[in-house]
Amino acid sequence: MRQPDIEIYLKDADHHAIAAWLSEALGPCTPWQQKGQTFKCLAGAVPVTWLPKAVGKWHSLYLESAATPWDDDLSCAQAAFAALGVEVRCAPGGWQEEENDEQADRWMRISADGVEEITWRTG
Repeated sequence: MRQPDIEIYLKDADHHAIAAWLSEALGPCTPWQQKGQTFKCLAGAVPVTWLPKAVGKWHSLYLESAATPWDDDLSCAQAAFAALGVEVRCAPGGWQEEENDEQADRWMRISADGVEEITWRTG
């Protein structure tokens, strides 16, 4: 089932590399608009939010649309790793507000080691 939006976390990437990747994947990116710590642009018709150091050294990439080539966070994270060569993390499935803390700490890690489930305490 396609997720209504996508959020992944990238290590050691910058928004310029992200824009180049998204331009290829989604369509040309508008220039980034900075609002406080947050950067926003449109990649094709998809609203994009980039939040540097959202969780420690990890940067959040949020695609606010279901109209992407990826069905879910994991397929986007795998594409990001393939394109950028940086470790990527994402939730294992759609996140629900009512999940307990233990489920909320379950993450997928995509790296040179492949895909694995990890515990990542972000809160």
